[in-house]
Amino acid sequence: MFDFQPTLAGELVQVRPLQAADFDGLYSVAADPLLWEQHPQPDRHQRDVFGRFFLDALSSGGALAVADAVDGRLIGSSRFHGYDEARSEIEIGWSFLARSHWGGAYNRELKHLMLRHAFAYVDTVVFLVGPSNLRSQRAVQKIGGVPAGTRLDGSGSLSLVYRIESRDWPQPAA
Repeated sequence: MFDFQPTLAGELVQVRPLQAADFDGLYSVAADPLLWEQHPQPDRHQRDVFGRFFLDALSSGGALAVADAVDGRLIGSSRFHGYDEARSEIEIGWSFLARSHWGGAYNRELKHLMLRHAFAYVDTVVFLVGPSNLRSQRAVQKIGGVPAGTRLDGSGSLSLVYRIESRDWPQPAA
């Protein structure tokens, strides 16, 4: 059975199951409107909107807190979702990182840790990205995501689908 909330460690980030006590630390990151400017829900920087997102994340059973490996400060979150055993597929999504940690290295390590974990269970990882979220599209392409059409996300919005197959994923050196 897929482990939706692993603890993962890299040189730059530490990943662990999201907890209710993480709200204030994550909201201090999410309160930056620039994080959400290309996102389908651009008002997520508002406390009440983020609060609904956070409660949904907690109830999902797959949400992860992301901390800076050097100082332990929360810098973002991500999530595993939609495990399909028959298709040998899982989705990675709902990811955000503090702007202080943008630029590729932190997101790349986060996604590589999550991909390595996922590929122990499945053959395919999918990412759903809003059509106007160019920043996230580029980030998924940088880690090997290949465009694979469109589908409706959990909220009924049209999303671009990116796939990474385990056989095609260039695993980084350990």
